[in-house]
Amino acid sequence: KVGWYNAVLPPAFHLPYPDDTLAFVVLSTPSMFDKALKPFVNKEWLKIIRDPVDQCVSHHLSRVKEKFPDQKVDVIFDYEILPSRKPKFLAQTAAHVAGAAYYYQRKDVKLDPWGKKKIYGVCIHPKYGGWFAIRGLLLFPDIQVLFLEQSAPVDCVSTEEKRIELLEQFNFHWQDGRYRDIIEVRERYSEEQKTYFATPPAERFRLLGLTQ
Repeated sequence: KVGWYNAVLPPAFHLPYPDDTLAFVVLSTPSMFDKALKPFVNKEWLKIIRDPVDQCVSHHLSRVKEKFPDQKVDVIFDYEILPSRKPKFLAQTAAHVAGAAYYYQRKDVKLDPWGKKKIYGVCIHPKYGGWFAIRGLLLFPDIQVLFLEQSAPVDCVSTEEKRIELLEQFNFHWQDGRYRDIIEVRERYSEEQKTYFATPPAERFRLLGLTQ
């Protein structure tokens, strides 16, 4: 429910829908690269003018909208921002309240070792660890789900030591990706996919065999 999300955030970040409005958080799993992105690029390469992943996600979510011709469906993508430069929605908070992935933050550590340092939180998925991404929100403004019960996300990094290790790795060593394997995972990015996301955006077109 939109109300679950709005309840944990200040008004500046609220989504402008009634509390009982139905919403879905959309995640991409490791297999997205081979199953969705590469086929999309092969088919749509003449039309690609900005970020291939963003356009691929947009393409697939527009197809989801088509499945509901009698419903109003609003889509918000993870990369969209407001004129104030704030994101249109806080993806990690949305994933947490939807029960999709646990958003580990500084407040989840009792004995905080970081002093005045800025520490960012990170979502961990119970199956994929950090090998996934939050891509968007699907909102159904005309569907009110008064009796929908909230599911808590799986707390898969449950010890203090592991939480400290996770936040340390994410904040200070994120480039090496070790934080993604903080738990045993079922699937991770392929070497090709790792290379793609480790490459500066301007050079990714070349990896996909595209000219920018």
